[in-house]
Amino acid sequence: MKNTRTTLLSAFATLGWVGYLPAPGTAGSLVAAVAGAVIAVEFGLLVLVGAVILVAIVAFPAIDAHHALTASHDNKEIIIDEVIGQWLVLLAIPIAPVWQWDYLAVLILAFVLFRFFDILKPPPIGTAEDLPGAAGVIADDVLAGAISGALIMGGFQIYHWWGGA
Repeated sequence: MKNTRTTLLSAFATLGWVGYLPAPGTAGSLVAAVAGAVIAVEFGLLVLVGAVILVAIVAFPAIDAHHALTASHDNKEIIIDEVIGQWLVLLAIPIAPVWQWDYLAVLILAFVLFRFFDILKPPPIGTAEDLPGAAGVIADDVLAGAISGALIMGGFQIYHWWGGA
């Protein structure tokens, strides 16, 4: 039973086969952006908040399980952390009543900003990876998502301040 549990948790950490695609972080972020947008638009931001919390809780044992199976730390195929970070960015986007171009444009911006910060890892994002175990795997993506979300919220404030819609 333990092997089955470990294998299932490992598959969760990699989003199944998605983590084994070329550029797995980008692939995982894209899957997360689409899934998160569907959750937010169809069910609301509160459900997305719940999904972020649920995925974060399961991500810790999932990452540990993958580490146990592969005997290495923070493999590139672990992409559940991208889901958490990308969904955090989406929480900063006001929901459009329908799938409007403005919402899709900001969704693309959220994806690009998150990937920018997740790839470049400027301080304090890069230093967050030094935390031990699953916390280090997840922390940099949480910071990249939070910073990207803060920039999007700031952009909305500036846009409205300068007379935008």
